[in-house]
Amino acid sequence: MSTPIPAEAGVLIPIPELTPAALREAVAKIAPSRVPDLTQHLFEATTSAQQTQSLAPLRAFIHSWAVFVEIERHPQRAARLHHLERLIQEGAEDPAPLLVEIQQILDKAEAETGL
Repeated sequence: MSTPIPAEAGVLIPIPELTPAALREAVAKIAPSRVPDLTQHLFEATTSAQQTQSLAPLRAFIHSWAVFVEIERHPQRAARLHHLERLIQEGAEDPAPLLVEIQQILDKAEAETGL
């Protein structure tokens, strides 16, 4: 078990451990409305892992929610991502630069999780 790193300035929570329980706790703190989604995803991943006798669904669960938490624990980063997503939903004329920036945000969050 690792020792949590103290929250940085402007960061809502410290980086959680990459376990279902720690990610659930983090989501409950930073995006409580998403806890049911996390719970459903974990249930589906567990069921799939049992059926396929593979850990891949659980790894995908951890990856998905770790990246989500890494983005959401940085309010400015999360706000920018949500703004870009809204622009795309509203039918931006050329979504290509928006998609590039979204991918950059996702890549940075993924790298920061260590995945």
